[in-house]
Amino acid sequence: MKYIHIIKFLMTHDLTHLKECWQAEFTRRKRVSIYRILISHIRINSTHKKYLFWWRLAHEMYMHGNKKQKEIAWNIQKKLVYKFKIDIHLGAKIGKNLHFPHPYSITIGENVTIGENLFIHQNVTIGYGHGQMHIIMGDNVYIGANSVILGGEIKIGNNVKIGAMSFVNKDIPDNCTVYTQKTNTIIRNN
Repeated sequence: MKYIHIIKFLMTHDLTHLKECWQAEFTRRKRVSIYRILISHIRINSTHKKYLFWWRLAHEMYMHGNKKQKEIAWNIQKKLVYKFKIDIHLGAKIGKNLHFPHPYSITIGENVTIGENLFIHQNVTIGYGHGQMHIIMGDNVYIGANSVILGGEIKIGNNVKIGAMSFVNKDIPDNCTVYTQKTNTIIRNN
């Protein structure tokens, strides 16, 4: 029954953004069709691309669908979290070419807006915490493993690299590299 609602959504809504994302993330061809995207999805073995296919569809259904389609989007989201251990909320706005080479334990809140070409490693949290927050990231952002980005209103510019195990809670201008310094303390056991 859910596939009927998905097909109805795909046939009756403006899919421009969804097709652009699927084209960039799956087919890499100039002309794109739903048929070609579905064939690419069936042939793909990549975990993160399987996740992205379904998350992009659920996100569009959540943002633009009717009540039943939004309910199906939430069900897809729950299954994605369970299967892939990635929790990107359906309200998050993410541009095309999202990459995660090690797709494990990634969490992105709903009050996050991200540009194109985000490269994100495992165990990253973006936009969770208490109180109001809105995080805006530009294009071409790289986030290393085990990083956390949270706080109130944070703007991260274009062409930014965030090193592994970094904690970011303030604005970062364009063309910067950010990392949190860590030191080791060694205590000899007697």
